[in-house]
Amino acid sequence: MNLIESFLTELQQEAKSTRKMLSRVPYDNPTWKPHEKSMAISNLSGHIAEIPSWINETIEKDELDFATMNYTPPIFTSNEELLAFFDKTLDNAVKCFKACNGDDALMPNWTLRSGDQVYFTMPKYLVIRNMVLNHIVHHRAQLSVYLRLLNIAVPGMYGPTADEQ
Repeated sequence: MNLIESFLTELQQEAKSTRKMLSRVPYDNPTWKPHEKSMAISNLSGHIAEIPSWINETIEKDELDFATMNYTPPIFTSNEELLAFFDKTLDNAVKCFKACNGDDALMPNWTLRSGDQVYFTMPKYLVIRNMVLNHIVHHRAQLSVYLRLLNIAVPGMYGPTADEQ
């Protein structure tokens, strides 16, 4: 199995768990957050839903420059909108992986910057591992804490949770 096949398999497996978690996000109080320094639950869930699109950004480009990008975070008013967006970003990421001509497409360096300030430069395959796949899992875990604090049943990711037993 090559890198692309491995990442594609992992992305699709993690997407099942991510979708389960996102399906529990309540939209009756979208600005709720557990702490003043935390993201609002709607912002966190929207961020999670958009992360698969970073695969396209990583494979198709050589850098992301915050100083020149025109970005507006997605805003959702319902689970249906959130899940439809996640499904779209996931589908586009899968298509991007499938369009790659082998692992060589993942070897060039990719840079994250803001103007002259470079945050990091690393091979694209490491960006996909660290800034995409690990990032999804990180924020999904964060969302599970939000759900627990809101007394919403937390779905299992790698086995059943206390709510499912």
